[in-house]
This record gives sequence, C-alpha cells and structure tokens, in this order.
Amino acid sequence: MTRLLAAGLAVLTLIRLWLAAVVPLAPDEAYYWVWSRALAPGYLDHPPMVALWIKAGTALAGPGTLGVRLLGPLSAALGSVLLYDAAERLFPGRHAGLTAAALLNATLLLGVGAVIMTPDTPLLFFWTATLWAGARLALGGSRGWWLGAGLFTGLALTSKYTAVFLPVGLGLFALVAMPRSLRRPEPWLGVALAGLVFLPVVVWNAQNGWVGFARQGGRVANWQPERAVTFLAELVGGQIGLATPGIFILCAAGVVWAARETVRSRDRAWCLLAALSVPPVLVFLQHAIGDRVQGNWPAILYPAACIAAAGLTGLVWRRMVWPSVGMGFVFATVVYAHAVSGWPALAGGRDPAARQLFGWEGLAAQVEAARQAAGADFVAAEPYGLAAELAWASPAGSVVVGAGQHWGPFGLSTAGAGLGRGILIRPERYGGAVDPAEWRGTVVLAGVIRSSGGVEIDRYSVFLGRVPEGSPFAVLLPRR
Repeated sequence: MTRLLAAGLAVLTLIRLWLAAVVPLAPDEAYYWVWSRALAPGYLDHPPMVALWIKAGTALAGPGTLGVRLLGPLSAALGSVLLYDAAERLFPGRHAGLTAAALLNATLLLGVGAVIMTPDTPLLFFWTATLWAGARLALGGSRGWWLGAGLFTGLALTSKYTAVFLPVGLGLFALVAMPRSLRRPEPWLGVALAGLVFLPVVVWNAQNGWVGFARQGGRVANWQPERAVTFLAELVGGQIGLATPGIFILCAAGVVWAARETVRSRDRAWCLLAALSVPPVLVFLQHAIGDRVQGNWPAILYPAACIAAAGLTGLVWRRMVWPSVGMGFVFATVVYAHAVSGWPALAGGRDPAARQLFGWEGLAAQVEAARQAAGADFVAAEPYGLAAELAWASPAGSVVVGAGQHWGPFGLSTAGAGLGRGILIRPERYGGAVDPAEWRGTVVLAGVIRSSGGVEIDRYSVFLGRVPEGSPFAVLLPRR
C-alpha cells in the first residue's frame, strides 16, 4: 500500500511541477511574488508565509513560474504522506491512509491548489501537519506532540488567518476527549509556542493600524440576509464542484458521522476529526446567511473530512470511493489541459481560467508600446493584480509602478514626481475618472485589449499623467 502511494504521489508531483513551470501566473500569484521581493511580517491581505515560500522557491529553482510555485507540488506530496499516516493511525486496518490521500488529491481544491501558489497552499500543508500531530495525541502518543501541534498551528496562522479554527478545534478536542491533558503543562506550552510563532504578525499589525486584522475581520460587517438562499446555494454548489460530486458526498457523510460518534461515544479519533471540521462548517454556513463565502475558504475542511470519509465502513460508502476518485482526476485533467492550452474556448472572455491566466504577456507588450508612443517614463496600473502582472511580464529595464491605496502598507519605494510622466492602465469597467489626489494632469489615450487565441478577454483604459510628489498611492514594483 505504501508503494502504491509513493508511486502515485511521484507521478502526480512530476505532473504538477511541469504544470507549475508552464502555466502563466495568475494575478494574485504575481501579487504574492511582489510580496516575496519586499519581505515583511505581514501584509494588507494576509500573513507572510506565502511570500516566504515564494522566496525559498525562487532561490532554489530560479525566478520563473516554477520557482514561484515550487513548494506547492512538494508540500502537496509531503502533506499527503502526513495525511496517510494520520488516517492509518486513527483507523488502523481499514486502508484508510491510501483512501484519504487519494480522496484529497482527487479534489480540484488540491489538484489546482497544488499547482498555483496562494496563501491556501502553505495553510493546507500546516493544517494537515497539525492534524497529523493531533492524531498521534489521540492515539496516546507522547505529550510532547502538543508542542508539535502548537508549532504547526503557529505556522498555519502565519499562512492565513482562517487557521484560527485550529486552536479552536484542538481546544474542543482536548475538552471533550482528553480533559485530563489540560492539567498538564504540555498543551499550554503548545499554545504559547503557537503564539510565539504568530507574534511577529501581531506586532506588524499593531504597527500598521491593525490593517490586516481589520481587513479580514471587516468581512463580517457585510450582511445581506435577503440574499441568503443565493449565498448558501453558491457555497454548497461551489464545494460540490471544487471537491467533485462524489468526494463531496463522501466528505459530508464523514463529517456527519464524526459529529455523531463524538456525541455518542467521545471516541478520540472521531472527536479529533469533528473538532477540526464541524466548527468551520458551522461558521461558513452562518456567514453564507448574509454574505458570500469564497470557494477556497472551506479548503481547510478537507484533510479531516477525507480521513472521516475513509473511516466510513458502510458498503455503499466503500463502493463510492474509487469511482469518485477516478472522476476527480478526470475533472483535474480537463482543467490542466485547458490551463496549458492557453485557448479561452469554454466561455470566451468570461472563461474564469482565461481571465486569470491568459494574455498577460501580449498585454505587457501592448502597454510598453503605448508607453513608448506617448514618450512616457514609466507604466503604472491598478488594480494590484494587473500591476503585479505587468511587473512580472513587462520587458526588462522598464519601470512599473503599483497605483492605488492597496500598496500603502508595503515596504516598497514611493514613486515620486522625479519619475516624470507615466501611463496609467486600468480596466475600462473602473470608469473614466482618475482621482486627482493620485494623478495630475491626466490625458486619455487609446485603450488596449488583452486577448488570447483571437478572443477578447478584457479592455483597459490608458491615461497619461504625473504622480504627485511623495504620493503614498504609487510605489515602484520589483522586476524579474
């Protein structure tokens, strides 16, 4: 069984590394690459782990797309091994390890997430590592594993704030299944270790007006209960698509069974899985009553849910596993082929893969030609994803500026009036008005179009103007 897992992971990892090298960067990935060139203990949107991973990857594999994404396929492989070991320990004799690893790898969440580099990539790895340490505790392992769980929890928290469900889940697990352990120092030392690892992120937020916490915490202020049915349908439908239908059903059944067994018997294995899945499920459902839950947020549910699905013993569930895994890999293959093809044929310019991946190099070439035609000294762009893509794809030697308030907390050099005139690129849907506090003396130029395979993806307005001296809304972006 371990040989089969090793062979499967080796093949998957090689495929994912190849895809990581050939698929263009999405805007968010280019944005996180900018982070890696301006390392800090925190950023406006997320903690710093994704930037550290990109920095390490580019140091090992060079400054191309493979370097940016290198640790994604590798962490997915190592995380699968940890998941296998955790499942084997929690449910010995059921081949649960191979089943859980196969289910997780067959989801689009991991199949795609292992190729691209976002904060969810390190988050999912450290979440799985915490679950692995928790499985050892559940099965009577050394109390020192509380320190391991604390370390991995701290690293998950420095990946994405959603990891707050880890200390909540571990605390519930200890209260319900191992209450006597709370009389010992090890769990509290684990809490202290997690806090120590996360402390630089807290300090950075304190020094920057708590912008990171406020930005993520501010999501709870959005409340539109009249759209609850739509939001709930999007949440469930999105997870059916991202997990693939069969795996979603198995995982849902596993989580329900874990909750049932926790109430009925307080079995440690089921209790651990319930503690790391049920609380976020309830919070996401509550959030969906008044606001949209992004499709990637529930990714943290799947490591525990896949183990729970692997622990199901009913014949119906067992017969569903491998057809569901096969269907998941078929879906992933279709997505991979589309991403490699570069042809936005599925829905024209509305194709989500096209909007994220295709046409950036052609756009950068058009923008550089527009800059030269206007006699401008630099290129600026907003929103942040567009600016990061131009910084990544523009010709060597060109000057690219990130425009807009999104760049305020960055430790990047401010672009002042000494740069001269520049052209500002913005999506046409932003409208024709430019904030005079951010740009002076603007003149409207001919727009540019991003396309791929002869299909239009997006249109952009072009303005010629100057950045006010000392403006905090324009920073010089790094180049490859």
